[in-house]
Amino acid sequence: MGGTGSWACLMSDVGREGLAALAGIDSAERRAACANVLEQAEDHGLDTVRLAFADQHGVLRGKTLMAAQLAGLLANGCAMTSTLLAKDTSHRTVFPVWEAGAGLDMAEMQGAGDMMMLPDPATFRLLPWVDGCGWLLCDLFFADGKPVPFCVRSKLRDAETELAGRDLGVRFGLEAEFHILKVDDWNKRPEDAGQPGAVPDVSLMTHGFQYLTEARADELEPVTEVLRKACVALNLPLRSIECEFGPSQVEFTFAPMPAVQAADAMGLFRSMAKQVCRRQGLHATFMCRPQVANLFASGWHVHQSLVSAASGENLFMPADENELLSPMGLNYTAGLLAKAAEASVFAAPTINGYKRYKSYQLAPDRAIWGRDNKGVMVRAIGAPDNPATRVENRAAEAAANPYLHLAAQIWAGLDGIDSKRDPGPPADTPYKTDAAMLPTNLMQAVDALERSQLFRQRFGNRFVDYLIHIKRAEIARFLSEVTDWEHREYFDVF
Repeated sequence: MGGTGSWACLMSDVGREGLAALAGIDSAERRAACANVLEQAEDHGLDTVRLAFADQHGVLRGKTLMAAQLAGLLANGCAMTSTLLAKDTSHRTVFPVWEAGAGLDMAEMQGAGDMMMLPDPATFRLLPWVDGCGWLLCDLFFADGKPVPFCVRSKLRDAETELAGRDLGVRFGLEAEFHILKVDDWNKRPEDAGQPGAVPDVSLMTHGFQYLTEARADELEPVTEVLRKACVALNLPLRSIECEFGPSQVEFTFAPMPAVQAADAMGLFRSMAKQVCRRQGLHATFMCRPQVANLFASGWHVHQSLVSAASGENLFMPADENELLSPMGLNYTAGLLAKAAEASVFAAPTINGYKRYKSYQLAPDRAIWGRDNKGVMVRAIGAPDNPATRVENRAAEAAANPYLHLAAQIWAGLDGIDSKRDPGPPADTPYKTDAAMLPTNLMQAVDALERSQLFRQRFGNRFVDYLIHIKRAEIARFLSEVTDWEHREYFDVF
């Protein structure tokens, strides 16, 4: 075993003594879960443990610590630089953290002060691709036990709490599309470094355009089998592995899960896929539309239904054989449609993601619903005798922050229920039906979120303004860059 002495006695000095108690979560149930983690760590002879948290982009960040400190880490947490919450996707700090209040009216974050990662023992895993390494997902607190207001996991937990108060639960089934590409050159020369750095040169694993054929699936099997085994080892509820329409494109689908569990699974899966592929000289990317010739855009399809908290009964299942959804299911669907523009930053948080919203591309371009129709935004699948009745929102890109996207789904759906919204008739012609169009770029989406009363109420003004500030910093950098299109368009003609 990597550490020395008793697991029960070795305490960490890297966090805040008694943080779990200060945060108000030091329950008998949590202590029992922590004891189980320590027992597993000792049984497997762990050398190290990774602590991770999901940042504002849904990217996992954290530290690797010696496993001998695990007991202390579970009780006291681990210090982490708060500026990680102030960064855009290039990892540039976009808030004035050296000024009073760090530009966020928060003394705790000025001067790059520390926050604390406190592990959730229910998330403990053994990493199958790293010998002797455990993994724990964390929530964020300040040293006095107050929750960090920008912890995205807590935002989704708030939505789950609201559902529980209504005697409801939610189930999310995930379908994540992404590309697996061979790396020809990692581009690691010093001149390739930067913010962001140069991306790798890649080539295809398959030519594609043989959607769901066994031959293409078998061609990808040497890597998808490794990913499958990793999913199983991580206890992710994998259901299927599919070769998608485009070259080197695959889709992994997962069984329905409660909200926080589903978001945790999506975040861990994306991180795992990138790490495991990299160790094989491959690049896994969840970017929506990579600038690689002939690649197709990747989406993230989120199946969802509300259930009774007491019985687990699917509350979207209709009673009438002529109906597709129950009245609650119809109201929920109408909420997703009514708030689609306001929720677009959560569904498609990147500039690149809006290049997928094109007609006749198995992706939505407007806020409509339909009966088992893959061109609409919300696809409904159900029948009176079908306990798997659900709706599938097809608007998200696979790079979306899973905590914020799933929380936005819950809040929009509940708003539809509370307002008794009507989704109107299902659309049979998704690209001709008259309906509100989805935003065509991130700038429009940010403006829609800024005006949103619902999401300001549910996420809080501070959080919405914080996210808008980060997105506008990315947009400003994008608009200041000279693109390949501009150079080709104007350099010769003028």
